Amino acid sequence: MVSVGFCSRSRRFCLAVALLMALPAIPLSANTEDDLAGEFAFVRLQYDSYFRGGFGYGPWSVDFPDADRNFLRGVSRLSHVRVMPDPIVLRLDDERIFEYPFIYALEMGRNGGPYFSPPEIANLREYLLRGGFLLIDDFWGTREWDAFASSFSNIFPEREMIQLPPDHEIFRLYYDTDGPQMVPALGNADNVPERDIDQASVHAILDDSGRIMVLINWNTDMGDGWEHTYHPRYPTQFANTAYQLGINYLIYSMTH
Repeated sequence: MVSVGFCSRSRRFCLAVALLMALPAIPLSANTEDDLAGEFAFVRLQYDSYFRGGFGYGPWSVDFPDADRNFLRGVSRLSHVRVMPDPIVLRLDDERIFEYPFIYALEMGRNGGPYFSPPEIANLREYLLRGGFLLIDDFWGTREWDAFASSFSNIFPEREMIQLPPDHEIFRLYYDTDGPQMVPALGNADNVPERDIDQASVHAILDDSGRIMVLINWNTDMGDGWEHTYHPRYPTQFANTAYQLGINYLIYSMTH
């Protein structure tokens, strides 16, 4: 396991990951035998929302745990990154977040947007500035964007959210993808936009060196692509896209 701010950002670690990426992936069955010392742990963020039942099991828990477990399975099968067998759920005021360099959150535009307490804001700022990476997924349309952005601006009011161009390295770091892509929810095989925006975009908050600290998927649902990998009515092409983008983001978080 790699702790934020220590060996996860060292040149030696980054070289080791690069070398592993060059090796062929080993079969899933040989790489997931309760590897409790795996290099990568999938951490899902538990957060509160402003209203409408957001506390406790609110929007943060959508697709859990199938999406998380399937993504771990996919990372193991499609890359040479060793993984821990089960996902982890943590809140931002839990000091254990500093043990993990990658955190996933979703549905942050629902129920008025996320509510962060002062300790959570302080912890998330420190976590990201130390070298941590937060991936935000699955919220749609301008109304949800406004709710998310209004709340999340409290984390880094001095930093802007920029839109990444399709040729940014993060879209080609492991898989050569076409940049931001709309991954639909189950039951939307025609990939019809869910709200008032008809295309996906990816936004980011950067640190002083230009490293992506927060990656924001807007108008796309990678979590459904992972969750419904084996569902007969979920198109394989969209599941493949979800894994390709997710693994690109993961490799970026481990090497930058």
